Amino acid sequence: MPKTGRQPESAQPGELLSQLADEGETGTLYVDGVPGGTVHLIDGRVSYVESPAAPGVGTLFTASGRLAERTWRAAVEAGGADHRVGPLLVEQGHLMQSELELCVLAAIYDAAFFVLTPDAVPVRFAPGELHWLGRVVEVEVAALERETSRRRRVLDEILPELSVDHAPVTPVRRPPVQRVVLTAAQWELVVHADGRRTAADLSHLLGRPGYATLQELRRLSAAGLLRDTMEPDPPSSGGESSGEPSAVDIRSAEPPPAGGDKSSISTTAAIRRQGGPRRPRHAAPQPGSPDGAGSLPATPDDAFLDRVRAALKALR
Repeated sequence: MPKTGRQPESAQPGELLSQLADEGETGTLYVDGVPGGTVHLIDGRVSYVESPAAPGVGTLFTASGRLAERTWRAAVEAGGADHRVGPLLVEQGHLMQSELELCVLAAIYDAAFFVLTPDAVPVRFAPGELHWLGRVVEVEVAALERETSRRRRVLDEILPELSVDHAPVTPVRRPPVQRVVLTAAQWELVVHADGRRTAADLSHLLGRPGYATLQELRRLSAAGLLRDTMEPDPPSSGGESSGEPSAVDIRSAEPPPAGGDKSSISTTAAIRRQGGPRRPRHAAPQPGSPDGAGSLPATPDDAFLDRVRAALKALR
């Protein structure tokens, strides 16, 4: 493998990484492709891994609220040139060494899942190039490859469908069952899925590991709660408007009145978006309203009035 890294060659990243580890190399392995990324080595051991599909240490710390954005940026500016951002955060008292190591380990394994693809892709190695985070924790290449393989098997056991990992996430408009139970992590994904964000987008937005996000999305897809974006929208049933609100719009609507028909949720949400009337949450169903089943017709005809008069006479 060329050590200058000027001209990328096509190879399997894991195999080349093992070769570099055996030679005790220090530097950065650049992996092209989708999503691609970089693997940083110190004396043949992995010190950090980055990928566009996985949030880095900075995102994990700031999105969780453990570090303020300004604190993280100040550390990067002060320690980036000397490759010691991590140690600097510990020295300044912002983090404990143990929590820094745990977060870096999580980021390494998370990004490695996306970088160490089993396919041959363009790669190049830049010897001597270090990461700005610094020397925090190191992982054996063999251990990293074993964990990456295990994670692939776990995902395939949930749902062997790779399109879920890359396509925009779109919840179905109607669940395939009447009762759905979601975890907190799954609920966050469903709420923030807008038909445009991919799994990687949601990971960065929520500050959640990329692999954990894929796990939950595959579970949702296996349960029939995500729509295949390659398929056309299912035809609406008779009598329904083609402008029916999406799943996210429906969930953002207020609950229906007590005892009311739950089908009124989507209608109420649509009316409010159009600037229509807003009925109090616990008001009685109005004549002719979707949740007014069995109520008087909005415009009674003569035959109906005759039946009412006859009934009143019978009560005398």
